[in-house]
Amino acid sequence: MRLGMVIDLQKCVGCGGCDLACKAENNTADGIKWSNHINTTEGRFPDVKYSYIPTMCNHCSNAACVEVCPTGAMYKDDRGLTLQDNDKCIGCRKCERVCPYGVISYNKQVPHRNWQDDEALVAGATASPKALVKQANAKVFPYMNPARGDTYPATRPRRTTEKCTFCDHRLDQGLSPACVSACPAGARVFGDLDDPTSEASRMLKLNSAQQLNLEANTKPNVYYIRSFNVKSIY
Repeated sequence: MRLGMVIDLQKCVGCGGCDLACKAENNTADGIKWSNHINTTEGRFPDVKYSYIPTMCNHCSNAACVEVCPTGAMYKDDRGLTLQDNDKCIGCRKCERVCPYGVISYNKQVPHRNWQDDEALVAGATASPKALVKQANAKVFPYMNPARGDTYPATRPRRTTEKCTFCDHRLDQGLSPACVSACPAGARVFGDLDDPTSEASRMLKLNSAQQLNLEANTKPNVYYIRSFNVKSIY
């Protein structure tokens, strides 16, 4: 089994729903983006081409982050996912530096610590962040998703790295990654790339596919088909 994702750039509308769904599902802190995107604008007005490329961990078959991890914290599972044992992470950041996609983040501070502030945002008008957490009976912040904690720390501690897991906790429940479920255009297809009958494999057979940073020889498992080609109408 080799789980991966195919993204149809022609269907992608650049709404960022994938990024928002990922952040809500995985409790990522401010400044940490497991799901992100690359925007480029080419040409001169009025002949302008704009492109939008969603990005995430590519769960590479030959993952550089796994190779350099000194403690075995970063590893490959039997589904082809690149995952991390947070208890083994020593925060050396070797994985972050070697990743050719720049998708591994590091928690310099305690995540979401602003929610422990006991001063009201507007004196005499609003509650303090800490009071909201208490009223919501939450451990960290009011909208925290506890399901993230099924397979991975719900919020990662200070001085550890973190990245996209393809929502492994959702996969265990027979669900798709949150970004796939949230995409309003159905631009993302997730499945077993080694299964010729899967929808992901079928899409790769029907279309020419591209991958990012192939020169790194990490054998990424995120593929892009067609193109996000929006030109100025003026």
